[in-house]
Amino acid sequence: MAQGDAAFQQCIAPDCGARYDVAEVRVACPACGGALDVAYDWNRTRPPRSLRAFEAEWARRSDPLRFSGVWRFWELLPFVPREQAVTIGEGQTLLQRADALADFVGLAPNNLHLQYEGLNPSGSFKDNGMAAAFAHAKLTGARRAACASTGNTSASLALYCSVTRLMKAVIFVGSGKIAYGKLSQALDYGALTVQIAGDFDDAMARVREVCVRLGTYLVNSVNPFRLEGQKTIMYRVLEGLHWEPPDWIVVPGGNLGNSSAFGKAFLELKELGLIDRVPRLAVINAAGADTLYELHEQRKVRWNGGRVDRSPERAYYGELDARSIKASTIASAIEIQRPVNLAKCLRALDACDGVVRRVTDQEILDAKAKVGACGMGCEPASAASVAGARLLRSESIIGPSDRVVCILTGHLLKDPTATVAYHSTDQEQFNEILAKRGVRRAAFANRAVAVRNELDDIIRAIQLYS
Repeated sequence: MAQGDAAFQQCIAPDCGARYDVAEVRVACPACGGALDVAYDWNRTRPPRSLRAFEAEWARRSDPLRFSGVWRFWELLPFVPREQAVTIGEGQTLLQRADALADFVGLAPNNLHLQYEGLNPSGSFKDNGMAAAFAHAKLTGARRAACASTGNTSASLALYCSVTRLMKAVIFVGSGKIAYGKLSQALDYGALTVQIAGDFDDAMARVREVCVRLGTYLVNSVNPFRLEGQKTIMYRVLEGLHWEPPDWIVVPGGNLGNSSAFGKAFLELKELGLIDRVPRLAVINAAGADTLYELHEQRKVRWNGGRVDRSPERAYYGELDARSIKASTIASAIEIQRPVNLAKCLRALDACDGVVRRVTDQEILDAKAKVGACGMGCEPASAASVAGARLLRSESIIGPSDRVVCILTGHLLKDPTATVAYHSTDQEQFNEILAKRGVRRAAFANRAVAVRNELDDIIRAIQLYS
């Protein structure tokens, strides 16, 4: 790496810290195997003196980069020149106050907000990271990109390839491990979809091997540039709260890219003096894919200044393999047993005084129904954040007057099958899709009312039920 570069890649292992040029394609440190960050010499990049400076960018809506909810904050992720940035209009998302949901969670009015990333072009938060990854891929001259996916990454990759025409998309999915709403996107956008026998973790192992063999650009969140784009979700949260950090950020935990990116965002903002405190972070696993909960809360694995003891992780994976246990949850987007961003997430939990919890599929779907009743329909994995906030409130970890932001990661239509089954009057459909995953009731179901095709019967039903 050239000395004095303002942006570079750096190993997060404190005993290594090796640096590499931003133009290199790396998903791990070749010196020690550690994870890589995109790092900056802030003395050379000229970051803003105040976050309020970004408010003026809203007036420049005709500039595609300032229209983007990612590149509008270019000064906080300046790893490529402005002209190298790639955008398809990502990041036009809402921070919505959710008073109608606050009572369900156990919070006082005005204290619960939902960051709705389902408004992105592909319907999930992944577009934030994909915009940044594509900018880096463009810088490196990549012509083909690949990912393993439970659905949202594949939809985003396929969309960016289709719109920009910069690269061809290759997508790896596990057998029966992708919701139709997401699979339909990858197919419709023209991606080459490879379905392998196995789950996401199997697909992730294979795609990494394929990318090495074929020189293909890997866009999973082990790619440090993906996480740079995902940092901007927190910038928009702060913007929605008039630049005042909340007390809590609650986010679903799957491959742990979001939690890692959020922690990095707050560490950098604090270092730059742009915020005076960081919020607490809660990462919520599904009970059927709860590696982070098991390692952090049960086996007490910690960041430890970057010297993470990985022996409990290896032992746990050995136990899973010995018992042939695979991840299993209705929240398919976080149905991941071996998260690639574990170390970075541990750093985020350390920096943000974080906690980890797990919630059942029953709790996830009940929370999802309550979110939907507020008009912010989300896919099941998104609702893990709300279910987790409710759990933490019941444990008095979150206080009733704490200001809480729950991240809704994906749109309702990403996985409509689970939604319809929850609200369905068809018991066979409920059993086939939900009961086999331990969901026994639909306490907040909004069931269709069956009536005869007679005007009086229809009017009577409307008067009775509305």
